[in-house]
Amino acid sequence: MNLNNLRKKINLIDEKIVHLLNERARISSDIGEIKARNKAGIYSPAREKEILQRIKEMNKGPMTMEAFEAIYREIMSSSLALEKISHIAHLGTPGSFSYMAAKQQFGSLVDYVPCSSIAEVFEKVEHGECHYGVVPVENSTEGAVTHTVDLLVDSELKVCAQRLLKVSHNLLANIAMKNIKRVYSNPNVFGQCRNWLLANLPPQQAKEIWVASTTDAVKKALKEKNAAAIASLEAAKIHHIQVLRRNIQDIAHNTTRFLVISTHDVPPTGRDRTSIIFSIKDKVGALHAMLTPFYKNKINLTKIESRPSKKKAWDYYFFVDFEGHRQDKNVRKALGELEGMCKYLKIVGSYPV
Repeated sequence: MNLNNLRKKINLIDEKIVHLLNERARISSDIGEIKARNKAGIYSPAREKEILQRIKEMNKGPMTMEAFEAIYREIMSSSLALEKISHIAHLGTPGSFSYMAAKQQFGSLVDYVPCSSIAEVFEKVEHGECHYGVVPVENSTEGAVTHTVDLLVDSELKVCAQRLLKVSHNLLANIAMKNIKRVYSNPNVFGQCRNWLLANLPPQQAKEIWVASTTDAVKKALKEKNAAAIASLEAAKIHHIQVLRRNIQDIAHNTTRFLVISTHDVPPTGRDRTSIIFSIKDKVGALHAMLTPFYKNKINLTKIESRPSKKKAWDYYFFVDFEGHRQDKNVRKALGELEGMCKYLKIVGSYPV
């Protein structure tokens, strides 16, 4: 078969693809209208997971699952836009790691709203200015992003999804490295690059200055003389700043976990994680007693983090993640036991992993 005939075959396939994508889009719009009438959350991470799993099972050809996921991310992004999800809040401006995580989660066909702080992301969603927000919650090197944990204590928002993003930090500046006197970045980023900075830009040469996001850092580096930033390659590309050193994080496999926050819960998928926050009564063995219901009901804890309550000295909240959905029988039982034992209990959300 010659080249022209093969191209004609592709043209016929493209015609079918365009027809089917438009048909899919029309059905997505109908689904969006039903959800709106029922006042249900339009974005469904559980459904997205189910779709991608089905595609993985159906895929028998030469295309990789990574390719299918990239294609379907944009197909689902167009559906979200048709279903009237148009505003996603994130920390920083385009090029920040939160922006990159948000784009991986929602695709490129929705509108992204940059925020100057994590608190602003929460506010945008709480006040209905944005449908969803994306915030960092922990890093594999530095641990918890404590500001996010603190905000989850008082906020009525729910966690409906999570996104893991492999993070590469880079030294950006339009000057020679020997001339750098100030380095700007997020405090968590400095922690992830501590050893490299000590070896290459020690305090006696360059002062570390904290800002809210890595893209704020890039803007500072561009405005000030003898300044540099630590940020993503995406930020360097967007803001036209040189990359002096790549991959300066101390641990190669550096990953940040982001949470998607919204006003809606999500149903179980069979492979879920639940996040809760609780405070304990001040007595000997109290924390051990709080964890016993999870052991009794065979629930695997994946994270436990303590935070000062800020209401009383030496009083703490505990942020706990565990396997399972709040609607699972064993989880309901464990949470029922826990509720009767602690001073405060909040289910932050159950979401697919």
